[in-house]
Amino acid sequence: MADQIWKEVCESFSKRLTPIDHNTLLNAIREQREWYWKDPHRHRLGRLRLSNARLDIVSGVFKRLGIQDLALTQEMADSHLTLSNHAMHPSKGSLETLQRLKDKDVRLSLVTNGSQEHQRYKINRFGLEAFFDCILVEGEFGIGKPDERVYRHVLKQLDSQPKDAWMVGDNLEWEVIAPQKLGISGIWIDLSGKGLPPYSTAKPDRIIESLPELLS
Repeated sequence: MADQIWKEVCESFSKRLTPIDHNTLLNAIREQREWYWKDPHRHRLGRLRLSNARLDIVSGVFKRLGIQDLALTQEMADSHLTLSNHAMHPSKGSLETLQRLKDKDVRLSLVTNGSQEHQRYKINRFGLEAFFDCILVEGEFGIGKPDERVYRHVLKQLDSQPKDAWMVGDNLEWEVIAPQKLGISGIWIDLSGKGLPPYSTAKPDRIIESLPELLS
């Protein structure tokens, strides 16, 4: 979804950046995003301050392309935020799956990295708090995945042993490798449906392509 949103942003703003065309701008955004997010320290700071991260990415792109327009830099970053909020929605069947798990008395925890403001906005917007016995937001707790203290805290809150717990998500490091080190089963959601990346050393206990598959 993130790449599609950047495509829309670049299509809109490239018209105001002649002679830079849409593809040049989009490729520069992709390269800058990859560089920005691949560093673990920068990734943590960025996800805790997403507005700053977007602005840093656009600023980096404009610098590379020789564009000097602070107002347009901010406008482009703000446009991405607006489109992201508009496009945000729970994946198909996810809320129904959470309700069915709750009906089965499965104790659930939502563990999410990112800022308090950004993550609580999503939690409140979609009424997610009602499904979970424990919610841990990185910006509130002070540390995030894959720090083992996160998983240990959640286990304690749920009064659960590692062997009885599942971690489910789309990040192989955070939802599979790290929890497995503590004896927690790691279930990977393969959103692209392409299987494990060839370079990955992760060995998920189970691979699903959507949350409703947990019930099958």
